This record gives sequence, structure tokens and C-alpha cells, in this order.
Amino acid sequence: MIAINNTDYNDQGAFDAANNRFVASADGTYLFGATLLFKVNTCTSARMSGRLLLNGTTEIRGSRVEVTSSHVSKATALSLQTMVALAASDTVEMQGSFRAQDGYFAAE
Repeated sequence: MIAINNTDYNDQGAFDAANNRFVASADGTYLFGATLLFKVNTCTSARMSGRLLLNGTTEIRGSRVEVTSSHVSKATALSLQTMVALAASDTVEMQGSFRAQDGYFAAE
């Protein structure tokens, strides 16, 4: 799970910053979007990916994205966006990973 340090829209207070997840306040269809920024560790050959998880376990269809080209520190980003039907109290969290090499997700 990735700690989220900035939310653009949270008018209903549904994003739980202490647990880094969104909690649906009512049944409905929700639109999610996120951007992850690469920060180099030792190599720019990392393969950065991200996805959204429903209730901490199930990958939300259409949310997985990956950058497979060479990365540039603090310039390479991936964006994900998807819609999903949620029931009240369902949670959505973001997960990121690297394959081939390691790296960081930039805090800014």
C-alpha cells in the first residue's frame, strides 16, 4: 500500500488519511484517479506499476498500469483512472510495486 500525501478532492471526507484508503459513504459508482511519480534508487531500469484494491484484497478491474520504458527520476509518472461500483463501507487503496529493479515513489 502507498501512503497518499495529497488528495485533490475529498469534499465528503471519505478519504481516511490515517489508513491511506477511501471509504465509500454510500452505495454508488465512483471515479478514482491517481498519479505515481518515480524516484531513482540505484537504477533507472525499474518497471513501475500501480493498481487499486477493493477492500484490501481484490484488484479493481481496469486499474492496473505499468511503465516499461526507462525511467527518469522525478519525471517518469504513471497515471491510473477507473470507475467502480461500491457498496457503503467498501474501501479502496492504492498499491505500487517495482519489478526488474527497485525504486521509490516520490513523495511530492
